[in-house]
Amino acid sequence: METSVTTASEGRVWGGGNRPLDASYGKLMMWFFIVSDALTFSGFLASYGFSRFKFIETWPIADEVFTHVPFFHGNFPMYYVAFMTFILIMSSVTMVLAVDAGHKMIQKKVILYMFLTIIGGAIFVGSQAWEWATFIKGDYGAIETKGGRILQFVKADTGERAALADFAKTLPGERVDHERRNGIWFYQDKALPSFTVNEVTEGLLANPNILIRTETITEAGEKQLLTREESLTRIKDATEVVEGANLIHNEYGSRLFADFFFFITGFHGFHVFSGVVINIIIFFNIILGTYERRGHYEMVEKVGLYWHFVDLVWVFVFTFFYLV
Repeated sequence: METSVTTASEGRVWGGGNRPLDASYGKLMMWFFIVSDALTFSGFLASYGFSRFKFIETWPIADEVFTHVPFFHGNFPMYYVAFMTFILIMSSVTMVLAVDAGHKMIQKKVILYMFLTIIGGAIFVGSQAWEWATFIKGDYGAIETKGGRILQFVKADTGERAALADFAKTLPGERVDHERRNGIWFYQDKALPSFTVNEVTEGLLANPNILIRTETITEAGEKQLLTREESLTRIKDATEVVEGANLIHNEYGSRLFADFFFFITGFHGFHVFSGVVINIIIFFNIILGTYERRGHYEMVEKVGLYWHFVDLVWVFVFTFFYLV
């Protein structure tokens, strides 16, 4: 008698009878994958956190790095990254609606919401590719010193970043004419920068409005700005011109920042791209009526778990790279 009362009580609490945590093999395997992948991302982000803490005084300021918006010129810190995040979160909402419509066996709504999810994922992947291209190209340029430190340039009257093209002088004979007919496109296994160290140095000497800003962050949370005299002295340590960011050089500051940025956001972007491809396959299966014939849309629910996972991971990546 006591056993039957206990079982009835458990049934009312769980609503799942004697198997409240019952799950299909496919769902269980998806959860195993999500947990293991979450541990992988956790390791990457923990490594990023330790590295940033160790080199916190030279770490780039995100608001000064991610300031670009497609088709607009100006300084818009974090605007486009916020837009990307919003699109990805909204794609999770449409995925929830697709799963709900699948539970109700409403094929047309599943098709609609899956289509919107695919569009959202495609926009995010395309935006991330554009962000990568912008980060790699750069838009100001900087100088790297003998010790691997980055020197940026600032306009003294306005405090704004100064691009190398704003003040660098073109010196005759400094460069080989960079034309296709000459067949000389690269020098020492890398592309020639827009200006040489001598051209930047001469431009700095000729323009008293230009000052040097180091990659060191002050207590006020800003990059250290040198005086005119300090700038003229520091430029003597210059070894090469750096434009944009890659795995070797980074005009925005510490090279480790670029390394982690490419690796972690690239790894996440690969997950999103894979999710978009899987969603497209599921989308066409829905149109063909595959899941209608099966009598359930469990496959939509399983791919939905994966999609929510990559969205959640982006929240952490967004927080670590862009907000903190």
